[in-house]
Amino acid sequence: MLMGGHDTPDMVDFLGQFGFDSILIEGEHGPVDFGHISDLSRGLRTVGLDFGGQGGPQPAGRHLSHIRSGSAGHHGAACGIEDARAVVDASKYGPIGHRGAAGSRQGYGVEDYVNKANDETLVAVLFEDIVAINNLEEIVPVDHIDVFYVAPGDLAQSMILTGQTPHPDVKAAVDRGIKTIVNAGKVAGMLVNDSTVDDYQGKGVR
Repeated sequence: MLMGGHDTPDMVDFLGQFGFDSILIEGEHGPVDFGHISDLSRGLRTVGLDFGGQGGPQPAGRHLSHIRSGSAGHHGAACGIEDARAVVDASKYGPIGHRGAAGSRQGYGVEDYVNKANDETLVAVLFEDIVAINNLEEIVPVDHIDVFYVAPGDLAQSMILTGQTPHPDVKAAVDRGIKTIVNAGKVAGMLVNDSTVDDYQGKGVR
């Protein structure tokens, strides 16, 4: 994830040597704006990496205009079923959604780009609020979402436990969310570090 202070094409070149599958351009908490995305996405392509953008439904189309077919895709927060459907609607061309059909520089020379982009763009939703965790059973059946990602920091804040991700109540909410996603046969995502990766993989996080 590239955040403020580390959001340059030079950093992309540096990270390219380590074998990552994709890089998320984090536009919520840092100074990355839309003017940076073209050069960042070009830099990613030169080192064989895919690009992902973060935000709600409104910026989805603008982020995705810089994403090549066959890439990572768009991340958006969801608290309920309508939020999840809105992320899909903004991320996919018709007949699935209503992503702006004016074209994309990433579509130059790509045959049948619209359908190829629909097939190959990854869509992930982030669950950052306890309301979302409580609504998960109705959200996970939404079609065309590839990853359901539990975000513990904002989740803790929504539970009036800001900065307390190790709190038992937060950990219980995270585990409940992951279990709901995995039991529905969907792909669960989670923020991990060296000390937690084995535990969460054991719970089905991919």
